Amino acid sequence: MTPFILWALAHEHFLLGGWLFGGAAFTDMLDGAVARKFGGETKFGQYLDPIADKTLLVSMYLGFAAGHAIPVWTVALIFGRDLWIVLMSAIALKFTTYRNLTPSVWGKASTFLQIMTAIALMGAYGYKDAILLRICDFMIWGLAILAIISGLDYTWRGVRWFMDKRKPAPASV
Repeated sequence: MTPFILWALAHEHFLLGGWLFGGAAFTDMLDGAVARKFGGETKFGQYLDPIADKTLLVSMYLGFAAGHAIPVWTVALIFGRDLWIVLMSAIALKFTTYRNLTPSVWGKASTFLQIMTAIALMGAYGYKDAILLRICDFMIWGLAILAIISGLDYTWRGVRWFMDKRKPAPASV
């Protein structure tokens, strides 16, 4: 449903985008529950699901920018952070033995706020609610701050791991 959600948001059909997003979220949740219940989980699905989720979220923010609901710098910051994390992960997988590519608490908080802000934006613009629009302004600044903090946190985790590997092993007695 990602292309349809992107289209709806880019054309300022925020309520339609919200309903489509709700449907996508529900079917994603249902798919995961059914897969776990009946043992249908696969390695491929475990890799593909977060990629599909991130694609949906990035597309939504592109749609918000195209639909004039958020400033373009917000999308650039979020997208830049995601690209930076993907690049660092690719380098780690290619040139190191580091395989602990787990989300940090900052990354989870950033993603959570992106989802909550997307829902608030669709509601605020869909219903033209002035109070919710003001709240969205604060949420967008929160997104920016969390994107920077989580990007720095992932960078620091990678640098710290690399520096730990460069330390000489303690001499045995």
